[in-house]
Formats: sequence, C-alpha cells, structure tokens
Amino acid sequence: MAYDITAAALAAKQASQAASLLSTKEKNDALTAISRILVQQADSVLEANAIDLAQAKENGMPTVMQDRLLLTRERIEGIASSVLDVVKLEDPIGQVVEGYRTENGLNIQRIRVPMGVIGIIFESRPNVTVDAAVLCLKAGSAVLLRGGKEAFHSNLAFVRLMQQALEECGLPKELIQLVEDTSRETATKMMKLNGLLDVLIPRGGAGLIRSCVENATVPVIETGTGNCHIYVDASADLDMAVNIVFNAKTSRPSVCNAAESLLVHRDVAQAFLPICQKKLAEKNVEIRGCEETCKILGDLAVPATEEDYGKEFLDYIISCKVVGSVEEAIRHINRYSTGHSECIVTKDLDSADQFTAAVDSAAVYVNASTRFTDGGEFGLGAEIGISTQKLHARGPMGLKELTTVKYVIRGNGQIR
Repeated sequence: MAYDITAAALAAKQASQAASLLSTKEKNDALTAISRILVQQADSVLEANAIDLAQAKENGMPTVMQDRLLLTRERIEGIASSVLDVVKLEDPIGQVVEGYRTENGLNIQRIRVPMGVIGIIFESRPNVTVDAAVLCLKAGSAVLLRGGKEAFHSNLAFVRLMQQALEECGLPKELIQLVEDTSRETATKMMKLNGLLDVLIPRGGAGLIRSCVENATVPVIETGTGNCHIYVDASADLDMAVNIVFNAKTSRPSVCNAAESLLVHRDVAQAFLPICQKKLAEKNVEIRGCEETCKILGDLAVPATEEDYGKEFLDYIISCKVVGSVEEAIRHINRYSTGHSECIVTKDLDSADQFTAAVDSAAVYVNASTRFTDGGEFGLGAEIGISTQKLHARGPMGLKELTTVKYVIRGNGQIR
C-alpha cells in the first residue's frame, strides 16, 4: 500500500488534541520512558544505522557527512541524556505571558499554548529525529518528521522506539510519526497540508530550505545554513584569535555553526595569518584567500573566488579576506552571511559594540567561538534548529519557540 501522508497528518491532528491537554507530569513521564528505551534497545538503532552507513559509503557520501550520519552507543546515550534534559525544562504551556485589566473591567491574559501539529523536514543527522520529537512533545504538540533517505533506517528505528514508549505510557503513538516515503513528491505534499499542519520547520542545506520557502503553503519557520564569519580586529589577542578560529572551523566542520569565513584586519594580517595557517594545518584546512592573503601565505593558500565568500563548505575549507576596518568587515559579513552566527575578536570595546549593533545575524559573538550557537549551550535544552528569520523566532529554537499564544478574556457581563 502506498504511503498516505495526508492520513498520517490527520492522525497527528487528532493526537495533538490529546497532547494539548497533557499535564507536565504526563509529558515528563513519557519523555523519561523514551530516554530509557533508547538506551535499553540501542542495538536495534545501531543495526539500522549500519545499513544507512553502508549505503552512504556505497553512494560516495563525503567523510564529514558520514560523521553526521554515524551513531555509536556513546552518541545514543548522549541523545537519551538530552531527552532527560528536556524533562528538567520548565513546561511553557499555560504560562501567562502578559495579563492586564481594561477600563471596562475585562481581565485579559495572553497564555502560551501548543502549536498543534509541527512538521519538520531535515537531512542526514538522525539525532534530530529524537531532539525534534521530544521538544514537540514537551511543547504539547504532535510532530510529523520527514528525514532524508540517507538516514531512513536510523530514523525509523528511533521513531518506533519512541512510539513504543508512548504506548507504554498510555499515549497515542501518532504523536510522533515518521514520513515513510522520502520522495520529493511526498515532501511537496507535506508543504501543502493546510488545515492539518500548523507550521513547517526545515533543517538542512540551502536547497532544502529554499524549496520549503518557495513551495510551502503552510507557515514556515526558516532555519538557516551557516556561512559563519570570524573577524580578527586590529586590537585582537592573536593567540586567542587562533584558538577561536581553530575551534570554530575544525571541532566539527559539518555543522551549521562552524566558521566558514575568516576576516583579518590589515594591521595584524602579516603577524596573524602565518600562525593561524600553521594551526589550521594540523587539520589540513585549506585556506582560500584574497590577493593579500595569498601574498602573505604564498603557496599555503589558494586564490578565493567570489563564490567562496558566500559558501557553506561543511568541510576543512575556509575563505579568508584581509580588510582595512571594522566597517569593511561588517559590510562584507552583511553581504555574504546567511544570518546565522558571526564573531569579532577584539580588545576594543567600541569595535565590539559597533560590530554587535551592525551585524545582522541571529547570534553575534565577541571573543568566543561560533560553535556555541546551540540550544543546549544556550541553556534551552535540545533545540529544533537555528532560525535565521526575524518573525516569531530567531536563533536557537527551544520550547518557547515551539508554542504560540492565545488570549483568554474574563468578564462579568460586559457588552460592546
């Protein structure tokens, strides 16, 4: 029988009505059960992941992308632990955002309520399956997950275990569902499930996000690719700058908060670039530089193209440009950035203030690695993604960003 995404969404809609009425304890009990079963039955997930990895290698998937796909027992235990972190988070549902009394005696409250049904389209990181599902559950919503075909077996194994935990807790398994048809046609149908899907969140590359934004008729929260920049100012502590660049570029180059572009003030370029290149060489990072960069580094850099400055490499590659001022750095970033995360390394408070005020990105750092742009690092628990749009949510999206509000008005017979 062909997979019917409309039927799945309808089942999610029905289940979401039950989810909206769950107490905090009921949700936390279900999350605890999910965490426990992930650890207890990790072998079934590892077996499924081995199938996905074998196919990835056969299809020539780059090594850094295979790392995104890879699950180990340690990683599964980490995922299970992150579920317990969500248990500890304050339940946003029912929170009074604002309350006031009008002149005619109406008591008006704005209260956090569940979204309903949240659709998430994502690519090759199977941990997203669990992170997204448990956040949506804690936020009182059902979730329809559509992962990429490269992680299908891993995603399905995770979802089946989570559904088993839900049923053990007396909750409908349809609260967490995987779209079991990974075709483009099904993804397009998902984007048009008006009346069934309350919001769609894409997590993945630029092509996926662009497809959702251009084709969806349901509301979309746009998460972003990460062409993240580090600007080394004239007053920077150069040793600190080297460490920040090295961490942001090499600690995990396949993620969206990894640095992709380096800007260096001309006053320190001659001193900084050689020591930075030497450190990056420990991980065989290729530097694609402007004319000045190549003049300083010689054969240790290759000429950058215009395309390189706007590219999310997701690899051991970084673009580099020498600039004459903080203003030039800001102009360059605002032109080429995807609006994700940017950093200035500086001792100058005025430069730092100018940078944080003028750079138009979701997260702007002073003297810290861009790798911190993460829901867990920001104290939000697991995250659903990094929003680079400006409506409703921006930056790491945790529980509150997965809710909406409604007004509750209490009167004593007032009429207008």
